[in-house]
Amino acid sequence: MDATREAQVPQQFTGKGQATRARILEHAAELIYAKGVHATNNEQLRRAAGVSGSQLNHYFPNKESLVLAVITWQAERVLTFHRSERFTHFESIDSLREWAGFYVAYEHSYQEGCSLGSLAGEIIKTDLDVRTELAAAFDQWRDVFRDGLERMQRLHRINAEADPTQLACLLLSAFQGGMLLAQVARDIAPLRDALQAAIDHVQTFAMPPAAGIGEER
Repeated sequence: MDATREAQVPQQFTGKGQATRARILEHAAELIYAKGVHATNNEQLRRAAGVSGSQLNHYFPNKESLVLAVITWQAERVLTFHRSERFTHFESIDSLREWAGFYVAYEHSYQEGCSLGSLAGEIIKTDLDVRTELAAAFDQWRDVFRDGLERMQRLHRINAEADPTQLACLLLSAFQGGMLLAQVARDIAPLRDALQAAIDHVQTFAMPPAAGIGEER
């Protein structure tokens, strides 16, 4: 890790300090989502988070350190949700359909969009040196699906011809593209159709139940 990145790693704060930093991050994420990276300034953030300029500079000495922290914060929210037991680690095609069904049924999906995807759309238009961290966040998200698909193979639920990494990229791309089109159309149909098509493709690699061993050894 270079000196610049090392300086941006959070220090050990007191409980109160951690709460203040978290509050700043939450409001920063909301402002960046609503206004964009360039249009979000320190004055807006100070007012929204209820902190002083010195407090803001203490936790985030520059915009790059703030945006890096927002990437980590948004990514952690997404990854925590996808790594939870809710979708049983994506070890079956049914769990993929349950995941898709959650977003299709959520009435605000096409209004809110993807928080991490929206952040990416903002960041790629800036000259901030944070793209490596952003790419890493999406890689981790893709790997949640890849790990599940690899386990499906070990459980003989999909065959050996399936490429877990490729299929994981397909699922994530279908989600991101479908979500964007749903936002534009103000209609959930593009997201529903994109996810259904992606999961139907995964289904083509499914093995007959009799071929499966049921439990991982």
